[in-house]
Amino acid sequence: MSPDTALPDRSTLSSDKPITLAILAMGGQGGGVLADWIVALAESCGWFAQSTSVPGVAQRTGATIYYIELLKAPVGSRPVLSLMPTPGDVDIVMAAELMEAGRSVLRGLVTPDRTTLIASTHRSYAVGEKEKPGDGIGDPGVVVEATDFAAKRTIAFDMELLATKQGSVISATMFGALAGSGLLPFSKSDFEATIRAGGKGIDASLRAFNASFERAQAPKRDAISRTPEKRFSPLPGDAWHPKLNALVEHIKSDFPEALHPMLFAGCKKLVDFQDVEYAEEYLARLNDLLQIDRLAGGEPKTFQFTLEAAKYVAVAMAYDDIYRVADLKTREGRHDRIRSEVGALDHQIVYTVDYMHPRMEEVCGSLPRGLGRWIEARPKLFNALDRIVNRGRRVRSGTIAWFLVLYMIAGFKSHRRMTLRHEREVAHRESWLKAATDVLPVNYDLAVQIIRARRLVKGYSDTHRRGTSKFDRVLSAIPALVGRSDGGDWLSRLQRAALLDENGIALDGALKTIATL
Repeated sequence: MSPDTALPDRSTLSSDKPITLAILAMGGQGGGVLADWIVALAESCGWFAQSTSVPGVAQRTGATIYYIELLKAPVGSRPVLSLMPTPGDVDIVMAAELMEAGRSVLRGLVTPDRTTLIASTHRSYAVGEKEKPGDGIGDPGVVVEATDFAAKRTIAFDMELLATKQGSVISATMFGALAGSGLLPFSKSDFEATIRAGGKGIDASLRAFNASFERAQAPKRDAISRTPEKRFSPLPGDAWHPKLNALVEHIKSDFPEALHPMLFAGCKKLVDFQDVEYAEEYLARLNDLLQIDRLAGGEPKTFQFTLEAAKYVAVAMAYDDIYRVADLKTREGRHDRIRSEVGALDHQIVYTVDYMHPRMEEVCGSLPRGLGRWIEARPKLFNALDRIVNRGRRVRSGTIAWFLVLYMIAGFKSHRRMTLRHEREVAHRESWLKAATDVLPVNYDLAVQIIRARRLVKGYSDTHRRGTSKFDRVLSAIPALVGRSDGGDWLSRLQRAALLDENGIALDGALKTIATL
């Protein structure tokens, strides 16, 4: 062996064990910035530091893992540092999102005898969660239980929200949580000096750092919930308008108190969607359903049928159409909401570009009934117009021209009741309610599930078409279930099957099962 390739003298190698850190962060979450800060912090304090990274896959299907080793080696010795984290041999794991904390446990990076887990409790939903027709959100409770069991110590709170409130990014709050944990042998002033040396967004980063430093030292953990808590507004004493007061009085005088919160929520939704008269139409329809419910013996069941109808009839009446989309995109508060969601500062410009893909079906639906049917009855004309309309557009709603176009379209919502789409929505809604009320006297639980099945119909364009198709297929099982005491349970299973996949494969299997009963 030549002198150039000879192995180093082992006496010059440090045998001290380094402090090991693994950072799991997705694109845009500043994992690289955080890793650079940690390395710069250690080196400024006279330590050896090494950082490596393994990139994940784009579009939220995987996180990048940054691995860092820090070592205070004796004078005259050279450190031996690893390039990759070894399961069971990581001192600190930092996760920039809750499910990434769970994945760090699955990878074996978090161990109860050694690892401190520092994690943000906010969610950035994965592609697999968002692509499901139903609720595909992972259960955060399972992750919390796993991390409590797997880690020696856990520091967890919403670092994304805290950073946004301070006008900064999550890397600053994670750096503050690391400092607040007391796990590294560096002072708070050393951490702050590292941020100042970065030269960009220093003030905001320091605010976020200090807020997170203090929060990390508090023993209280943020409450974790799979879904946001539902809150219903109580009936107001004064709605500040005679017509609105009449709606409130109608609810108070004609419906049981247990139904008031849901009915009030439905009225607010429909007044916002259309007008007060539309909400009055809703209450009149619900009053009819309440009387049918009462005759079917619904009072001992706290009028569960009417309660479900109060929710889903309002949802059915507030369908998504072209007018609704244009209305929401031109609302006064939309720009402020978007600025708040992205954490924009006062001096920063936020510009929105909306993607729209209308089909000729939506155009015909937005036309007066006679004209819409006339176009649909002429396939050549319909297809020619569809080739013009049916293509994706990036609408620059921040420009005066496009904003005025959307604003004018939204203004036509006063004519919504005369459109072909409204006629069809009313017919479909009444067919659904008739199916439920016909079943109600003989199978109360099944009738309740028929009402709940409306949750399958949602969205706009192709999404709405697929949901309506599944809804109709689910209700096709009613004749086979109406005579069964467990008919409601079976229809509930059909709904869950319909929400499992986009193409309805699971629903097909469930319907075949019911056919064998």
